[in-house]
Amino acid sequence: QIDQDGLTLPERTLYLGQDEESEKILAAYRVFMERLLTLLGAEEVEQKAQEILKLEQHLANITVSEYDDVRRDVGSMYHKLTLAELQRITPTLKWKRLLDRIFHDNFSEEEEVVLLATDYMHKVSDLIRVTPSRILHNYMLWRIVVVLSEHLSTPFRDAIHELSKEMEGNEKQLERGKICLSQANKHFGMALGALFVEEHFSSASKAKVQQLVEDIKYILDQRLDELDWMDEETRRAARAKLRYMMVMIGYPDFLLKPEAIDKDPALHSLGAGISPDVAVSPQFEVDEKTYFKNILNSIAFGIRLSVKKIRQEVDKSAWLLPPQALNAYYLPNKNQMVFPAGILQPTLYDPEFPQSLNYGGIGTIIGHELTHGYDDWGGQYDRHGNLVHWWTERSYSKFLKKAQCIVNLYDNFTVYNQRVNGKHTLGENIADMGGLKLAYYAYQKWVREHGPEHPLHHMKYTHDQLFFIAFAQNWRIKRQSQSIYLQVLTDKHAPAYYRVLGSVSQFEEFGRVFHCPKNSPMNPVHKCSVW
Repeated sequence: QIDQDGLTLPERTLYLGQDEESEKILAAYRVFMERLLTLLGAEEVEQKAQEILKLEQHLANITVSEYDDVRRDVGSMYHKLTLAELQRITPTLKWKRLLDRIFHDNFSEEEEVVLLATDYMHKVSDLIRVTPSRILHNYMLWRIVVVLSEHLSTPFRDAIHELSKEMEGNEKQLERGKICLSQANKHFGMALGALFVEEHFSSASKAKVQQLVEDIKYILDQRLDELDWMDEETRRAARAKLRYMMVMIGYPDFLLKPEAIDKDPALHSLGAGISPDVAVSPQFEVDEKTYFKNILNSIAFGIRLSVKKIRQEVDKSAWLLPPQALNAYYLPNKNQMVFPAGILQPTLYDPEFPQSLNYGGIGTIIGHELTHGYDDWGGQYDRHGNLVHWWTERSYSKFLKKAQCIVNLYDNFTVYNQRVNGKHTLGENIADMGGLKLAYYAYQKWVREHGPEHPLHHMKYTHDQLFFIAFAQNWRIKRQSQSIYLQVLTDKHAPAYYRVLGSVSQFEEFGRVFHCPKNSPMNPVHKCSVW
């Protein structure tokens, strides 16, 4: 799969100096480039930095924003073609030679690849043709330097921090101990995950979360019958997708077998059953005295593992995150939801919590990921994870109309004088709203089956109210004002404040539970609703 890439800054518009904030970031990036090049002993630093920056600005001009309509429609981007056809589109790039070297293979010119950015690749080929090779070489070296400089000495990390301070307002650097923990987590995630699971997540908790997931899936199945905008053919396809959806919870089962981790070089942990001075697997060496070399060894090993997967069947049981990750995800091309043990912890989930807090906490996140299978992006994939349009035109047209209501709602939100982009954040907003509803109705089902929960002592809130409070607390976050600018520009999630207000204000049960007057800001008469 071949796609556009090549920018160091997180969004193309930052290179174009369209407002005061982006001009500040671009100036800080230029200073950062010159500092790093000086530390590396380069000559004519200002000239080299200017040449690299100019090339990146050219790349920014031909890059399509991830939030452009073209990039949201996977079907229109997806082009399967042969290497020979790709070569004709990009004549300055020697694709066969490049792929043969990467994969240690001898590819036929009839080998098929997927191209996701046809226009970009055509233009980048022209750009390479007219750019002096010296500048291209410096640019490629710069891209490597940017990735690896965080692993070098203090002056390099100081330069990174200065750029981060300008972009995100980070005043303090991470302590060295936290940096080391972060890197160990990144490079030996599954091995550390085995220790985390043993300490913090029992098989009993795994079973309880599984039941919670099933309850929320049951509610979506019911909701499908209640949607008046969806016709029967689309409803059957949506229900089939729900039935086939794979759910992975907590951790992969092999982590409970330490001998499997010790034997698998891909999961090897420093000192796991081997001398603490040097831990060696057949393909991956780690030495406590050579930190930077360890990083390079790990990166090279990861590349070798990826290369080996060529032409192999996709492993749908593979985990993209280790168990200790505080995150969850839905993969449309696998029709798969994953909830690592790290997110199944207080305050989001605790088997001893009242169920109102569990359903309002992790329940709304489970509902969120489930709804991603039916948002403007995930809805383009069928039950098997194939890129197939399974909607009838009539139902899809009504879906888009309902989605536009959400776009308009979020377009009217502002934070630090920046307007939230309803189209950029649409998928996440659909998932937030859908997840809130599914979890709430699943909690009501639990109450019907088990009886009302006892009121909490010295607490003035009902359990229905606590459900919504738990949902709001999911998104509590402290941010510097500088980072808000970048978030609105680059993040597919709306700012946390509006993730909460946007969702609850459109749900009639919130207005009822908190006695919000009709047509008040938190209980408008006309509400947006998809799922």
